[in-house]
Amino acid sequence: MENEILLPEIKIEDKILVIRGQQVMIDRDLAELYGVETKVLNQAVKRNIERFPERFMFQLTKDEMLLLESCSRSQIVTLNEKRGRGSNIKYLPYVFTEQGVAMLASVLKSDAAIQTSIMIMDAFVALRRFLQSNFQVFAEIDSIKRHQLESDKRIDELFYKMDRYKIEDRQGIFFQGQIFDAYAKFESFIQSAEHEIVLIDNYIDLSVLERFSKKRKDVKVTIYTDPKTKLSEQDIRKFNEQYPQLVIKHTTKVHDRFLIIDDNTLYHIGASLKDLGKKCFAFEVLDSAWIKEILKNL
Repeated sequence: MENEILLPEIKIEDKILVIRGQQVMIDRDLAELYGVETKVLNQAVKRNIERFPERFMFQLTKDEMLLLESCSRSQIVTLNEKRGRGSNIKYLPYVFTEQGVAMLASVLKSDAAIQTSIMIMDAFVALRRFLQSNFQVFAEIDSIKRHQLESDKRIDELFYKMDRYKIEDRQGIFFQGQIFDAYAKFESFIQSAEHEIVLIDNYIDLSVLERFSKKRKDVKVTIYTDPKTKLSEQDIRKFNEQYPQLVIKHTTKVHDRFLIIDDNTLYHIGASLKDLGKKCFAFEVLDSAWIKEILKNL
């Protein structure tokens, strides 16, 4: 077509930036599309400055220009106000909003400028529609990123706790108020069991069963406790429906608390499991040779 305007081979959408929350194009990119020098474009604007309020056109700050220079120009760039050095930048470019691009056609005064402005504004509209139609996708990507950060944080916390509550510790002491620390430590002992756990504790309640719900699926639990324990037959049955198998046995022959893991690790515990951390107490690993003697004398 005779009147067809041939723009440089540039994808206009790639030249649209997001600065101060607005979609804009920088003066040098607009000048290239219009086929004029940047100086000529800006002179035309200055001669008609009353037509270009700040919502149509504004000048970048030094910090924005520094950030712009460091960003990839192959995608939409979002610039935020940031402090930084910019003393070496001699020229601070102007950027134009969609309304500013429309106004450029009137000050450049040519058919080519009008058609170019239309094509540029079409690019603004196309990009805006793309962003709107894919808003859900962008929101989901943002959500995934946030969840990933949360997961990374939880993993870091897990490794921290694993380091802090090592089952290899052969002795330790917990002071009054360290309830979470104490329970976390003894849950690590419970979770280390592969076959069987034996607890000898005269004073147990539902909170102790809650600790044993963290055991591995096929690990059996036997608890030796005082006949006056507060646990009912229904409590035991309900626990076994979800976390088999628990057996409660009664004894009045033992004063201290012991925890036996897989018939080879023997913990001596200075407090009942239901009272961990309520007062200062200690634990230690005893010689496993004592396990058979303790069980024989229950």
